[in-house]
Amino acid sequence: MIPPKSNRHWLAAGICIFLAAITWIVFGQTLWHEFINYDDPRYVYENAKITSGLSIAGVAWAFTHIHSENWHPLTTMSHMLDCQLYVLKAGGHHFTNVLLHTVAVLLLFAVLRDLTGAFWRSAFVAALFAIHPLHVESVAWVAERKDVLSAVFFMLTLGAYVRYVRAPSIGRYVAVAFLFALGLMSKPMLVTLPFMLLLLDYWPLRRFEKPSSAKSKSKTRSLLDRQSIPRQLILEKIPLVGLSAVSGIVTFLAQRHAIGWSEQLPISWRVNNALVTYVAYIWQMLWPTKLAVFYPHPENRLPLWEIIMALAILVAVTAAALTLRKKRPYLVTGWLWYLAMLVPVIGVMQVGWQGRADRYTYLPQIGLYILATWSVADFSASWRRQREILAVGAAIIIAALSWQAWIQTSFWRDSKTLWTHALAVTSNNDVAQNNLGIVLLRNGKLDEAIARFQAAVNLRPENAPAHDNLAKAFLQKGQVAEAMFHYHKLLEIQPDNSEARNIFGTVLIQQGRVKEAIEQWQKTLIAEPENGNAKAIWHGCLQLIRKSPFEMEPRQSS
Repeated sequence: MIPPKSNRHWLAAGICIFLAAITWIVFGQTLWHEFINYDDPRYVYENAKITSGLSIAGVAWAFTHIHSENWHPLTTMSHMLDCQLYVLKAGGHHFTNVLLHTVAVLLLFAVLRDLTGAFWRSAFVAALFAIHPLHVESVAWVAERKDVLSAVFFMLTLGAYVRYVRAPSIGRYVAVAFLFALGLMSKPMLVTLPFMLLLLDYWPLRRFEKPSSAKSKSKTRSLLDRQSIPRQLILEKIPLVGLSAVSGIVTFLAQRHAIGWSEQLPISWRVNNALVTYVAYIWQMLWPTKLAVFYPHPENRLPLWEIIMALAILVAVTAAALTLRKKRPYLVTGWLWYLAMLVPVIGVMQVGWQGRADRYTYLPQIGLYILATWSVADFSASWRRQREILAVGAAIIIAALSWQAWIQTSFWRDSKTLWTHALAVTSNNDVAQNNLGIVLLRNGKLDEAIARFQAAVNLRPENAPAHDNLAKAFLQKGQVAEAMFHYHKLLEIQPDNSEARNIFGTVLIQQGRVKEAIEQWQKTLIAEPENGNAKAIWHGCLQLIRKSPFEMEPRQSS
């Protein structure tokens, strides 16, 4: 139901205040949170290019360099600006994340209301987007700035597209393309946006339908009209698809080393996990408990029945949406929005060892919110007290999700709390073990840290960071032999790890094994010819050998 026109503006303002309020009630606590030791170091506080603040040179670097295996210059510049404004006070960086999320929430309400004319349904969808617990990761994690920033440009692009559709012009189309480009430069996951616009053309814009003026024309002409409109809509998206293609190529080149994970996970494992993940996200949307910062990849451990059931659910829902498309066209738009937006991050092209991630649902699940909200409204249309029942139900849902999201956000207050929680709600989580070990190591709890690192290695022997941390921890403890063992393992997994190779060579020198040390620095220089540290030590070791007529004997470790 649309409110009377005289009250509409005041009511819209009230809804916006409400949406902003619940957003800050849930996420305002992050202003007192710390950085965490997962991606925040390389995205922000250990990256000299970022901590130096925003400058002309910094902007040039953002556009011409890869940042954390991604090319997202606008996100990079936003981190630079935060460092300019707040230095390394984590609360300021969190403030920017919450502010951007709030803007995205308000824009979603405005755009959806403009698209559909459904005031209260649009408000409810925006409320779900504002406080759903699955979105905590995107908002409470400073390194996920790219999520909230790209969401703002995503909403702005949708709004610009609606204006273009209602009054087409070159200027308005350029505005759509420009905002889309900014979104891609915030996070390349938006590559599917041209398809989202095509879905909106189907519903609620209904651009696939023939013009009413065509009713008086011949059947032949009507057929031509029906055929030409979809073609026109597709041609209209080609420049936007071109932007997506460029972004996709750049992202592939930026992540070509990270994409190497795909080689360690057979395609059958990745496809099976993708099918199950699609359904798992839906379950988490309905029952958002046991959420974690990292979910280990199941590899080949998924039961066959689970895979078959996931496939059956996806096929059944898709078939139902297509069958009911004429009577309930929002089913097609909502469902395909969800499926398509997840394609870049569903895991068929694997980056990292996660099985899934809460942050990946940030924009895709808007489609499910729309599908569910419009379905419930239609289903309850014949109820005598529909408005009262739906109002009470919506209030209960928003209150429950807000409370759960507030609790989930509290786990992000520091690294120790975050990883302890992850271990409590997941199993076989080597990444959580390793990162909790880092916290313990920095707090001087050496034995506890070693136990965590060892647990990570036991769970996944190819966990290179855990071997690296174990080696460093054993060196601190004076257990050189154990440290050497893990450096061997690390270099087997990552032969191009020059930092580890340099430390390994230094330990070999301390043991008097000069020739072996030289071999390590030679390998470093092959990989990095300009590595001055390795070059200087290598030449020094060569001079030492030339002066000594005998091969140096290994020293006993104390």
